[in-house]
Amino acid sequence: MSKKIHITAPAKVIDKACIDFAVDFLKKNGFAVSLAPHVLGKNNYFSGTDAERRADFQAALDDDSIDFILCARGGYGSVRIIDELDFSTFIKKPKLVIGFSDITVFHNHIHNHFNLPTLHASVPLNFQSNTPEALNSLLNVLNEKPNRYDIQPSRYNRNGKVQAIVVGGNLSILYSLIGTNSDLQTDGKILFIEDIGEHIYALDRILYSLKKSNKLQNLAGLIVGGMTNIKDTEIPFGKTMEDVISEIMAPYKFPVCFNFPAGHVDDNRAILLGKAATLVVETDAVRFEQFFTA
Repeated sequence: MSKKIHITAPAKVIDKACIDFAVDFLKKNGFAVSLAPHVLGKNNYFSGTDAERRADFQAALDDDSIDFILCARGGYGSVRIIDELDFSTFIKKPKLVIGFSDITVFHNHIHNHFNLPTLHASVPLNFQSNTPEALNSLLNVLNEKPNRYDIQPSRYNRNGKVQAIVVGGNLSILYSLIGTNSDLQTDGKILFIEDIGEHIYALDRILYSLKKSNKLQNLAGLIVGGMTNIKDTEIPFGKTMEDVISEIMAPYKFPVCFNFPAGHVDDNRAILLGKAATLVVETDAVRFEQFFTA
């Protein structure tokens, strides 16, 4: 029997063409696909009212016939429904929640409360523009196959080797969750971060907030994914994005990997959050390996 992927939209509205493409792609790769009632809904910015999006997600959590919950896209909206969801059925038969960007809310909430894995990976909004490598990495996880990424070294990297659980997601969302019941727990873990459209000074502020809230001091490693469309201000900040991150991480000893292919980029490779991975950072080579077993 084919595994079943259920597509729901807990945040921003999405175009029908993106959903149609995703359904066709997933079916061609051997999966059964179902759609939430409001996956193509529209309520101003959102794919439906809070109540509609919450009901759709709750139904997916409770449906034992579903193997994977694939979020249609990010945007904004997940935080508006997360606290009213009942995960009691979900934790009896867990299924991977898949997405990135705003879906970081779900990643962190599920890790924090239930210690269960989720999948940071591409979503239907982006399937048409994703690289084959990005889509194959998603399929690998869905088919319980390993992923190994050989990453172009960066002069900003810090060498080291670590095997630890990976956590994280969109940096701005992580920042917004500090002090909440969906806060990030980082001790002994590899932290993955990515972002889009932020100013350099804002990244500096966000990272200092993570430092002040003790999110960095006990990390096992740091992975910096796509930092897309990062902007400077009219009065220049005086440092690059890489400079800002490197400066804040300087007091620590864990390995640091820049240029990781994940985030708001076409080559958005899948990362299992809440699962262990091996990260090897060397001067001439960087390797990331991860395997999911249910």
